[in-house]
Amino acid sequence: MPKITKVYTRTGDNGETGLGGGQRVPKDSPRIISYGTVDELNSVIGVAIASGLDSEVYEPLKIIQNELFHLGSDLCFIEEDKKKFAIPMIEERHVIALEKIMDGYSERLNPLENFILPGGTIGASHLHVARTVCRRAEIQVISLTKTEEIGSYVIKYLNRLSDTLFVMARYENFKKNYQDVYWNTKL
Repeated sequence: MPKITKVYTRTGDNGETGLGGGQRVPKDSPRIISYGTVDELNSVIGVAIASGLDSEVYEPLKIIQNELFHLGSDLCFIEEDKKKFAIPMIEERHVIALEKIMDGYSERLNPLENFILPGGTIGASHLHVARTVCRRAEIQVISLTKTEEIGSYVIKYLNRLSDTLFVMARYENFKKNYQDVYWNTKL
C-alpha cells in the first residue's frame, strides 16, 4: 500500500487526478465520482460511530469502514490494472458477511408493517443518512458501468450495504428503546 509522506501533490491543480494504475482522468469522471461518494459514505459512517452507537452496531461498522477502503481501491484501479497490482478488492465473502449481519439483527426485530420514517436516535438517524449516501454511490457506480468495467462484487456489496445500514438503524433504535415510526398514508 502507498506510503503517504505529503498530503498535497499539486498534480490535481488542473482538474485531473491519477487512478491507482497511474492514468490521469478528470476529477469529475464517473469513476472518480463513484469512489468519491464511497469515501463520503465512509465519512458519514464515521459520524454515526462517533454519535455513540450500541456496541452491537459499532463493531461491525468498524469492519465495514475498512471494507469501504477495499471498495475504493477496487474502483480506483481499472480492471486490466488489477491483474498487475495486488490490491484489496470487494469479494463475495464481503457480500455474504453483510447478509449475515442483517439476518442476525432481523431475528431480534419486529417484522416491518409499513415503510418507516428515517430517524429515531441520533445514531440511527446518522445510519439512515449513510444508507441514502450508499444508495447514491450504488447509482453512480451503475452509471460508471455504462462505459467501464468494474469489479464483479462492487454493486452487490453496495446494494447489500444500504440494506444493512437500514437494518442497523432499526436495530440501533431497538437497542435504545425507540419505536419505529411508520409512514402514515392518511396524513
